[in-house]
Amino acid sequence: MGFFKSLKEGLKKTRDGIMGQIDALFKRFTKVDEELFEELEELLIAADVGMLTSEKICDTLRDKVKKTGTKDPGQVRDLFIETIAEMLDGDMSLRLDTKPSVILVIGVNGVGKTTTIGKLCSAFRKDGKKVVIAAADTFRAAAIDQLEIWAERAKCDIVKHTEGSDPAAVVFDGISAAKARKADILICDTAGRLHNKKHLMDELAKINRVIDREAPDCDREVLLVLDATTGQNAINQARAFKDAAGLTGIILTKLDGTARGGVVLAIKEELGVPVKFIGVGEKIEDLQPFNPKAFAAALFENSDSVGDFDITFGEKTDDGEDAGDGENHKDE
Repeated sequence: MGFFKSLKEGLKKTRDGIMGQIDALFKRFTKVDEELFEELEELLIAADVGMLTSEKICDTLRDKVKKTGTKDPGQVRDLFIETIAEMLDGDMSLRLDTKPSVILVIGVNGVGKTTTIGKLCSAFRKDGKKVVIAAADTFRAAAIDQLEIWAERAKCDIVKHTEGSDPAAVVFDGISAAKARKADILICDTAGRLHNKKHLMDELAKINRVIDREAPDCDREVLLVLDATTGQNAINQARAFKDAAGLTGIILTKLDGTARGGVVLAIKEELGVPVKFIGVGEKIEDLQPFNPKAFAAALFENSDSVGDFDITFGEKTDDGEDAGDGENHKDE
């Protein structure tokens, strides 16, 4: 399945829900007036875009209509898609130029964190990268067990301690292993707790001190995994983690299971943190690098406005095998 087709199918619930109503809105109106913008804003808020972001979209759209002299609601629809893509645009790349580079993956339990790490490992391996996993979520034995399954499937090395061990000690050993085995990337799982922000901050600070000491010049990404089905609650989680962890990007999972895909806009606009990957299904290739133009077009099945993309996730490995079997190993 092609990249855009997979993305389009993954966003079906969002497209059939509120975004479908927005599409119908542009077709229902015969002229461009303030009533159109007011109804559009209400629908955006209902789509979990958020009030401030919805207002900004409509204000931007008003300015574009005024500058272009557009009088056709169908053309306003195209301007709307363009506006969404522009608002989502930014630097979505991962800075992983050093060897090793470190990725810290954080997020509350149940968002799909462990599965996401497994998919990232498989994707990096298909790109020819050597990956080591540090199982630093030592508060859940299940997390360690799940990562072992994914490490075996993706043919990546894993560093683990026993349940209840010091997470920073696991990261220390992970860095040592990554250096000794000449790995390109070290991916560190971290505990998925948010009930005590100070504890979270202290734990992450300790992990970062270990990285600063043992790999001071390495590139570092701090990626927060969020569950799109939780809508505005995902934004609240992101806000808390941003304050505590110094996020460099967000991975938004389970977009295929919700009509709340508009939350992507709210996250980018309200928090200023780029969405770097989205999950639009259970298969290994359904974790995709985020592309604003493709995302905006897929919300309205507008394939004409989508160019070519260099997407390697989901391709076969060199030995002809898939690095994952497509199962959905749900995080607990």
